[in-house]
Parts: sequence; structure tokens; C-alpha cells
Amino acid sequence: MENQQSGWILGVKPGQYLDLAQNNGLKQTGSHDNQPIPDTMHPLQTLTDWTGQVAGLLWGNALTLALLLGMGLYLTLRMGLIQFRGFRHSLALLSGAYDRPHHEGHITHFEALSTALSATIGTGNIAGVATAISLGGPGALFWMWVTAFFGMATKFTECTLALRFREVRKEGTIAGGPMYTLLHGLNMKRTAMLFASFALIASFGIGNMVQANSVVDGLGYLFPEIRHYAWLVGLVLAILVGAVILGGVKRIARVASKIVPFMALLYVGAAILVLINYLPQIPAAFATIFNHALNPLAVGGAAVGEAIRWGVARGLFSNEAGLGSSPMAHAAARTDQPVREGLVAMMEPFIDTLVICTMTGLVIVVTGAWTLHRDDLVGAALTAHAFQTSIGVSGASVVGIGLSLFAFSTIIAWSYYGDRSASFLFGERAVLPYRLLYTLLVMVGAAVPLKLVWNIADITNILMALPNLLSLLLLAGLAQRLKNAYFSRSLKPEQNEARP
Repeated sequence: MENQQSGWILGVKPGQYLDLAQNNGLKQTGSHDNQPIPDTMHPLQTLTDWTGQVAGLLWGNALTLALLLGMGLYLTLRMGLIQFRGFRHSLALLSGAYDRPHHEGHITHFEALSTALSATIGTGNIAGVATAISLGGPGALFWMWVTAFFGMATKFTECTLALRFREVRKEGTIAGGPMYTLLHGLNMKRTAMLFASFALIASFGIGNMVQANSVVDGLGYLFPEIRHYAWLVGLVLAILVGAVILGGVKRIARVASKIVPFMALLYVGAAILVLINYLPQIPAAFATIFNHALNPLAVGGAAVGEAIRWGVARGLFSNEAGLGSSPMAHAAARTDQPVREGLVAMMEPFIDTLVICTMTGLVIVVTGAWTLHRDDLVGAALTAHAFQTSIGVSGASVVGIGLSLFAFSTIIAWSYYGDRSASFLFGERAVLPYRLLYTLLVMVGAAVPLKLVWNIADITNILMALPNLLSLLLLAGLAQRLKNAYFSRSLKPEQNEARP
């Protein structure tokens, strides 16, 4: 979702493989949309330029970042530092100790977290961190940690509310998310429909077509000639995606619960190998990160400002806290306690940013790759170079495999967000046609120019956040009461079954 005209600050969306704007003097690689545009395409190019400017305005200003980060700070205080109080209990919930087959819901706590992580853990964890460090310096990683910490409280609140106001229908289907929170919690039907409309449109862009493009990019690292057969990759990918998403949320969750641990362990394992090779440099790497993030006397005030700018932006965009997407996945969890799923959801920013993004950032810093400033080493290419410096070609292969798996998992997770939005707007009868169209667009996205799609997706993504933030602000008191009631009882599984 890169805006090449405005050079906006976010760089790379989770699940997208973008490098940097051409007007920043850097090269975009791995996409299929840099061909000359014929004269007949000028109106389309005008629309692309205009939407790019709007996307840059919406995402590239301090107010947007302040709203998202400020909400996280407010909810951290309002929920009584839930990140600390609830962390240990979150792990117990993920272990399955509190799972009960008779509770309403379709999927376990772990499967719900895996589905949501499928969407948030994307190629932004590989390319986006590199972009942030390239433009904001190593200090950007520190500010990503800050946003992840506050984002944990935001995730807790929005997912607790999603469970509180979800719908369990007579035919057995379950639907939840910010649109149902707005509808049932605040009686804001029009605002709820706006959120669902934006989420539906965003699913085709953020969650689908740009991800298919990223799969081709990832495979292109391993087999460069495959870029000439992007349509074939798209066809195979569409078949795989269709086989998963046509089975509904249960099949999506089962696949996600296998892919997410595998891809995370593979990538983190490779990063740990690099860090072991550079073990003596790790203390100095942390010193560099903190120095560039907090010490204007050492690196200059402008450098610290850029670290904050890029770190906050990348952190928010990586874990999606406040955007309202993952509550739709968590709403399907099998539980009778909304707070439980909120605590599970709280682990998303921790895993996505504090673990996986940290691994990427540390590899780039300890290997010294961030100091190279080469035009051909930006985004995922910089990350691949850092891995390859330490563990050879296999390191670059991990990056290529990671790009592909991360993008594929994002496609299947976002299909569920889209079909819940379609169900809200048009009824359950719209879900199957939506899934068929979604599957078809996977093939299209692998092989066609996507600049306009990226821009539209950017716009709808931030427009999703505004209604969600409104619901969080107005219902924070209810979430706090639910949290207090839950923690007032014994947390032992056999004694923690009463409804709040």
C-alpha cells in the first residue's frame, strides 16, 4: 500500500511486499506493476494518483497516529495495566485449560488467536521492519515495542467487546466484530454498516490481491524465473485458498493453527541462529537501538524524531491494534466469558511485534546491514541480505518462504473478515458468492498491476479504524466492568465458570 506520490510514512502493510517510494530515491522490487502506462490508461493513472494522495493524507499525518496510539495509552490506564495482570492468565487460556466443548462458539482460544495472527503476521514483519529501520534508524524498533505494549490493551478491549455483543444465530452461525459492537452496544446501525462496508472492500485489497502478489514475490526470491508465470502461481494459489475458505471458519482456523506456529518457528529459529553467530554484538545492538530512540544528544533530535515517526507507524500497522479486523476472528471463539478472549487477543501484538518484528530488527542491526544504504537493499531485500550474511543462501531462502507463507495465511484469514462483513450487510446468503469472488480475485491479484488497489485498500483500512475507535471510547467503561468482574473470581478453571 505504498503511495509513490506522497512518500507516506508507513512503508509496508502487514502481508504486503512493498519497498519505498520512488520519490524517496529508492526502488520498488518484486511487483508486477512498474510497466509504462499507455495513453488510454491516463484516467486510471489519475485516479491512482488521487487515491494515493488521499491515502498518504490519511495515514501520513500525526493525528492518525496520535488517535491510534493515544487510544492504546488511554485503554492501558483504564484497564489497569492489563498487559501485566493478564499476561500469565492469557498463556493458561491458550493451553486449553479453560476450553469447554459446551460453550457457544466454533473454534478454540488457540485457533482464534492463530486465525487472527494469520492476518497480522505478514510480510510487513519482514519487509516493514527493514523499511522502518532504513528510514527511522535502529531506534524505530524501540518505538515499535512501545506501540505493541499499548496495542495489547487495545486488542484486549476491542475483542472483549466483540464477544460481549456477538450474534449466535438459530442456524448455529456466529458473527461478531466492531459492526455488531456498534449495533448492539451503541445502537449505531449506520456507523456499523459503514465499518462493514469498509472492511468488505479492504478484504479484497489488503487481504487478497496484494497478498497474492506477495506470494509471487516470495517465490521469486527462491526461483526468479517464476515471475514470468505469475498467472500460474495465482491459479494454484486460488485453488489452495478456495479449498480452505469454502470450508468456513472451522477449516480456516484448523489450517491457520498449523501454518502460524510453523512459519513463526521457522522464521524465529533462523533469526536465533543469526543472533547466536553474532552473540557478542547483541548488547551493543540494544545500546544502539536505545541510543537512537531516546538520546537526541548522541544522534540528533531529527534522528530521534524519525525513529518515533517510523516506529510508531510501523508498529500500529503491523499489529493492527485499533483497526477492528481481528475482533471478527476472536468473536467465533468457544467461550462464555468475553474477557477470556480479550486476554487471548492481547497476545497478538506481543507475538507479532515484540517477538517476530524484534527478531527481524535485531538481525538487521547486529549484522550491520542497516548501515549499507544501498538502493537495491530495501524492504525484504535488506532482511534477506542480513540473514544471508550470517547463514548463507539458506537465510535468504527462509525470507522467501516466509514471504509466501505469511501472505498465504493472510489471504485465508482476511477472507473470514470479509465474509462476516458481507453477512452483516446482505445476510448469510451473501457469504458463498463472496467466497467464490474472493477466490477468483486471488488469481487476478497474482498477475495484474495493483497500485490503485493498494491505495483504495489503504483508505478503507483507516476508515475501518474510525468507527472502531469510537466504540472503544464509548464502551471502555463496560469493558472495564467486565474485566473487574472476571478477575474478582477465582481464576482456577473449575471455579471460573459463572457468567459475569
